[in-house]
Amino acid sequence: MEVQFCGATRTTTGSMFVLNVNGQKILLECGLYQGRRDESNDRNRNFSFDPASIDVAVLSHSHIDHCGNFPNLVRQGYRGNIFSTHAARDLASIMLADSARIQQHDAEYISRKRAKKNLPPVEALYSVEDAERAGRQFVSLNYERPMLIADGVTLTFYDAGHILGSAQVVLDIREDGKEYRYLFTGDVGRGGHAILRDPVPVENVDVLHIESTYGNRLHGDREMSVVEIAKAILETAHRGGKIIIPAFSVGRTQLVVYTLHQLAESGDLPDIPIFVDSPLSVNATEVFRLHPECFNESIYQFLREKQNPFGMENLQYIRQVSRSIQLNKLNGPAIIISSSGMCEGGRIRHHLKNNIEDPKNLVLFVGYCAQHTLGSRIANGDSPVNIFGEKYEVKAQVARHDAFSGHADRDELVAHVESCTGDISDIFVVHGEEKSALAFGETLSELKPKARVTVPVRDQKLTVQHELK
Repeated sequence: MEVQFCGATRTTTGSMFVLNVNGQKILLECGLYQGRRDESNDRNRNFSFDPASIDVAVLSHSHIDHCGNFPNLVRQGYRGNIFSTHAARDLASIMLADSARIQQHDAEYISRKRAKKNLPPVEALYSVEDAERAGRQFVSLNYERPMLIADGVTLTFYDAGHILGSAQVVLDIREDGKEYRYLFTGDVGRGGHAILRDPVPVENVDVLHIESTYGNRLHGDREMSVVEIAKAILETAHRGGKIIIPAFSVGRTQLVVYTLHQLAESGDLPDIPIFVDSPLSVNATEVFRLHPECFNESIYQFLREKQNPFGMENLQYIRQVSRSIQLNKLNGPAIIISSSGMCEGGRIRHHLKNNIEDPKNLVLFVGYCAQHTLGSRIANGDSPVNIFGEKYEVKAQVARHDAFSGHADRDELVAHVESCTGDISDIFVVHGEEKSALAFGETLSELKPKARVTVPVRDQKLTVQHELK
């Protein structure tokens, strides 16, 4: 078997991998690359392979950096199935349509600005119709239900504990009369999540294909981070400022809202209005409520006692553009949660544009931001920053906490690898910035000294070297 690493190599975005097995091409993930505009545009429009040559596709979870380029894949000729879990399918359907609308809106906005400079317009990567066509090609499975998806290849999903419906992808492969098990972890959750179940250990792994987002770092104490976040919100409210929270619509927003709900219940949150300003977040929250099979026991109890863990009296979900614009005229403190978490799309950029130059305000990052994204530049202290092609001074307070991180840190990743059984002979380390991926590769080399550990570069092709059973 040969693997081509087309994305998320020494970076955290644009996950995309092609497995050549028994003369068939299996695509794992088809994510959007997020970074510098020109580079992103080129990488997202141009695949490293012919989309029509792919036989079958598999999606681990519905974050845009993992599923966001499926509409473009379909647009360019892919006609096969896209396998995912039930919740991942439901989330992906709304996320892809939302991604198409955001791209179209942003293309129109930028084109209007370019027209004033006599420059040609820009084109959206794909349309809402393309997203809908891709949605029709999804085939969903439950966890731990094996399915033959190609000649000699059986797929089984195991809970990854990362976001709703996230899965580790296990491929049991029969090749030349031999059998082996290929584990692609997708993104691995931390365990102990407030809403989701813990990642499930996988048995009898021969080949490990693993993420490394936090492969060289440890998260801070979760309870202490929540205390510090509550304190920062209280201080900002007392000085009359707004708290702007960039958060991914799927997973992060629901966890932030649930945590704010708990803080309000305990009296540790000021009584100020809270707005979730993202149509996608509104829709995603409804999908969350439709999939309690992904919840842990504590959230079940909260559902029984409180009815709706994602709602409270001072919380408003906003779909309409007109209501979103009205938030710019708010007087006094408020919490505004908006996507995207990396500030590369959606309404968050408008809220940053209107609030980032006011020192009373707080921009609160609660998740990972890839290098070169707007969120990363703000969190790293850059000023001024470009928003919609214009420069803005960062005068607002900026804070960063990883209490809500959906990714396992180095020790949690190591613990997950140790929990998996099998004589692993090949390890591929992906989905981490270069320093993180290389450092985690060294960690795994020490942990599994008999395995070949590779940190691939983009478009590198590797033949799997495994001890065939």
